[in-house]
Amino acid sequence: MARRSMMGLVRKGKRKVRRSGFLVTWDVDSNDRPGANRLQYFLFGRKDRNGGEREPVGFVWKEGVRYIAQSAVFVKPSRLAELEGFLRRNAIDFDSDRLTFG
Repeated sequence: MARRSMMGLVRKGKRKVRRSGFLVTWDVDSNDRPGANRLQYFLFGRKDRNGGEREPVGFVWKEGVRYIAQSAVFVKPSRLAELEGFLRRNAIDFDSDRLTFG
């Protein structure tokens, strides 16, 4: 299976979210497949397995969220609690830092 580039999502995010917010980074143990899968589903959603077309419903496509890189997103203050809550509930180590994109 070919690896999909995430650069399109990075470029789209540059246009989508600017100003003040939080950079959130995390570290999930890749040996914890169920935990890594939960995080991936939360972030990116899932396509319909029956071949139907469906818009992605993952966190990175929500208003106020900008995908930065693997294990890093920029979120507006209104989205911070949602992301941190998910990470805490799933015992995923994370850190957040306030910053501004101009």
